[in-house]
Amino acid sequence: MTFLPEGQLYLAAVFLVAFLESLPVVGLLVPGSTLIVFAGFLVVHGQGNLLSLALWSMAGAFLGDLLSYELGRRYGSTILRLRIFQRYRRWVVESELFFVNHGGKSIFFARFLGPIRGITPFIAGLSGMPQRAFIGYTAVSAILWGISYPGIGYLGGSSWQKAQSLSARFGLVILLALLATIIHYLVKKKLDSNRQKY
Repeated sequence: MTFLPEGQLYLAAVFLVAFLESLPVVGLLVPGSTLIVFAGFLVVHGQGNLLSLALWSMAGAFLGDLLSYELGRRYGSTILRLRIFQRYRRWVVESELFFVNHGGKSIFFARFLGPIRGITPFIAGLSGMPQRAFIGYTAVSAILWGISYPGIGYLGGSSWQKAQSLSARFGLVILLALLATIIHYLVKKKLDSNRQKY
């Protein structure tokens, strides 16, 4: 803690972590959720305050998602023409089709799932998801993320191991909610298909 910046500089660092984690490719290299949980843990030990931490986390996550979306919307097609992306073309096409039907749910859940967090807003922009809908979903997910991850660290403030355990449980809850959403969608699709047959 001796080497951590103080005041506005510390909050700027929190903002930057949340912002960078939301960008394609860069997001894979920045363990933003872990660092934000750790920042919440440090609040208990006198580093910053929880409200400011939550607000700057939300802002970083929201603006990072917006930039990722705009990159996909404006430059996505050009970027995907690069040779390195050609082998993944089929995956991108399937992702675009998925966004046509499930864009909102994807934006919401991706915020809490590390490996796809940065690329999901990019694909949303590339696939032409309406900007107003995107902003609505990403605002809700950024607010919940900005409250929950610093909050987990704060609640586990007596020990870092407790904070990590709470974080893992929260991740499991999100995963179960995602699985329930997928199962609901598949069952609904099957029922609709059966109705069309009759």
